[in-house]
Amino acid sequence: MTAPGHAPHRFPVIDNELSIGGIALTRLAERIGQTPFYAYDRRLITERVAELRSILPADIHLHYAIKANPMPALVQHMAGLVDGFDIASVGEMKTALDTPMPPSRVSFAGPGKSVNELRQAVAAGIVVSLESELEMERLALVGSELGLRPRVVVRINPDFELKSSGMKMGGGPKPFGVDAESVPDVLKRMSKLAIDFYGFHIFSGSQNLKAEAIMEAQEKTFDLARRLAAFAPGPVRLLNLGGGFGIPYFPGETSLDLKAVGDHLAELMPAARQDFPDAEFVLELGRYLVGEAGVYVSRVVDRKVSRGQIFLVMDGGMHHHLSASGNLGQVLRKNYPLLVGNHVESDSAQVATVVGPLCTPLDILGEKMDVGHGRIGDLIVVLQSGAYGLSASPTAFLGRPFPVEALV
Repeated sequence: MTAPGHAPHRFPVIDNELSIGGIALTRLAERIGQTPFYAYDRRLITERVAELRSILPADIHLHYAIKANPMPALVQHMAGLVDGFDIASVGEMKTALDTPMPPSRVSFAGPGKSVNELRQAVAAGIVVSLESELEMERLALVGSELGLRPRVVVRINPDFELKSSGMKMGGGPKPFGVDAESVPDVLKRMSKLAIDFYGFHIFSGSQNLKAEAIMEAQEKTFDLARRLAAFAPGPVRLLNLGGGFGIPYFPGETSLDLKAVGDHLAELMPAARQDFPDAEFVLELGRYLVGEAGVYVSRVVDRKVSRGQIFLVMDGGMHHHLSASGNLGQVLRKNYPLLVGNHVESDSAQVATVVGPLCTPLDILGEKMDVGHGRIGDLIVVLQSGAYGLSASPTAFLGRPFPVEALV
C-alpha cells in the first residue's frame, strides 16, 4: 500500500498508522520494549519468494545471500522458502548450518578465505566458490589432511559487467574470482588435484533496476559458461548466474520489471538445459528477497528549530543504519524513504531534517523531508531497510545502545 505523498511501500496503513506483520506500529514498539529497532515482515518475504517462483522458469533455483540480512530467525524462515544459501564468512556458515538447509546446498564465496575457514567449510561439506589459484592449492591440501574431497565452483570475474548496477562486481580488475581468461589454466591444474569440480559462479553486479541490463548480463553469463565448460575436468553441475536484482530506494526510481527478466530467462533455458544437462541453475538474491520487507524504527527525542529549519532528533541513527545515512558508498547523499509511522499523514505539511544522536554531522537519516509534523515521542520509520542495515553498520561507534531485531 502506498501512503499519499510518500514513497511506495508494501506495508498497510490503517487508521493513519503503519502496520508491520499485521501489528500496529505503536503496539509493536510496546511489544519489542524499546526503540530503536528493526522489524522484518515474514509475510512480505514469503510473498516475494512466491512471486519470483511464479514468474521465473521452474528449473531456476533460488539461493538467499545471507550477507543481505543474517538475522538468525530470518535465515531460519528463509530456509523453508529457498533452495540454498550463499555465505561470505564462517559466521554466516554457522548461521546457515543451524537451519534445516542441507550443507550441500550452501556455498561459500569471498576473497581472502583463511586456511582455517577453508578447513571448516570442507569439514561441513559445503561448496566453496574458488577465488584464486592459491585458494585452490590450499583447498587441495586441506582436503588431503581431512581425507575429504572438497567440492568447488570456480568463481569467475567475467569479461563483461552488469551495466547500470549500483555495485559492479565483475569486469575489469577485481578482487573477486578468477579472471575469465585465466580460468582454463586453473581448470587444467584442478584436474590434477583431489578436488571435485561442481561448476561456475559468475556474478557481475548488484542493485540493478534495469531489466534490459540484467537480461544482457544473463545471456553473456551463459555464453561465458559455455566457453569455459570446454576446459572443465567434469560436467557442470551447478551454474550460479549471480543476481543483480535491485529495489527502488530514491525518488525517480522504479521497480524492476521482473516479468521481462523471467520471460527472457525462459527463452534462454532450453539451450542452457541442452548444453548443461547435469546442471542446477541458480539465481543468488539477497536484497531483492528481504530489502522491502524491513523497517528501521527510532523515536523522536527532541524537536528543535535552527535558523528556521526543523530538526527531528532521534534515539537512533547512522550507527544502526549506515546505508540510510548515505555513508555506505553514496557519492551524493540521497534520502531513503521514511515517514512518521504512527501518524503517517498530516493536514499541515512541514519539512524537517531527521538526525541521529551522534556527535557528527554525518548522522543524518533524512534531509529536508515531508515529516515535519513529527512530534517528540513519535516513531520515525526508515523504509526499504530489510537488507544491509544493522549488520552493515558501525554499531560500536560512540558507545550507543544496540538496537533490537524482530521477525514478525
